[in-house]
Amino acid sequence: MSLGRSIRLFLVDGTPNGLLTAEIMNWTGHVLTAPRSKLTELVQRPECRRTGVYFLIGPDPDNSLRSRVYIGESDDVATRLRQHNRPEEQGGKDFWERVCLVTSKDQNLTKAHVKHLESMLIGIAGKLGRCAMVNYKAFEYGSALPESDRADMAFFLEQIRTVLPVLGYDFLRELITPTAAAATDTPSSVTRSPRFVRKVPKEGGWPMPRKSMASSSCCEARRHVTSGLDRLVATKHCF
Repeated sequence: MSLGRSIRLFLVDGTPNGLLTAEIMNWTGHVLTAPRSKLTELVQRPECRRTGVYFLIGPDPDNSLRSRVYIGESDDVATRLRQHNRPEEQGGKDFWERVCLVTSKDQNLTKAHVKHLESMLIGIAGKLGRCAMVNYKAFEYGSALPESDRADMAFFLEQIRTVLPVLGYDFLRELITPTAAAATDTPSSVTRSPRFVRKVPKEGGWPMPRKSMASSSCCEARRHVTSGLDRLVATKHCF
C-alpha cells in the first residue's frame, strides 16, 4: 500500500500563469517554474543562483501531442537561462515556452550531483519517449559519486518525477501498462422458444369422422323403443 504525499504549491504573483513554486514535505528539493515571458522576474529569484537542473519545455513541431524538452544543469541557473534566451544564431534556443528548475533548499547539491541527475533524467526521458529530446545523449557520471550520494540522488530523482506531473510536465511519468481484462462470466443457458408446427389439410378439407354400424343400429333401436312407450301411455289415458 503506497502512502499519500503532500505537495505545497505557491503562486508567487497570485496568478496560475506566472511564477509557481512546488515543495514536497520532508524533501530538500525546491521546484520553480514559469513561462518564458516571466524570465526577467524568474532570474532575479535566489533559487536561480544555486546549483540545479532545469528543463526547457516547448511544443514539438513534428507532433502536436507531445512536447520538446531540453534538460540541463548549471552552478548558476540564472546565467544559463539568459544564454538560452538568446536567438539561435547567437547560441540560444527558440523552441521553449516554459522553464522549470529544481534546486535544493539546503544548497547541498554539488556540480557532481547535478551532472549525475542530468544524465539520469535524459536517459529516463529518452527511454519513455513521451517527448522529443533536444539533447538525447546522456553521459554517465555515477562513478564519480560515492555510493551514499548515488542513493541520495536516486531519492531526489524520485521526488522530481513525483512533482513534475503535478505541474503539468508528464515527460518523466512512468508508462502504465493496462492490466489484462477480467475473465468474462460464463454465458447463461439459452432458453429455447416454443416451436409451433402448422399442419396444412389436404385438398378437399379435413376428412369427416365415420360412424360405425354398431353405433347407428343402437341409436335406431332406442328411437323405436321410445316411440312405443309414448303410444302405450296415450292408449291408457283413453280408457
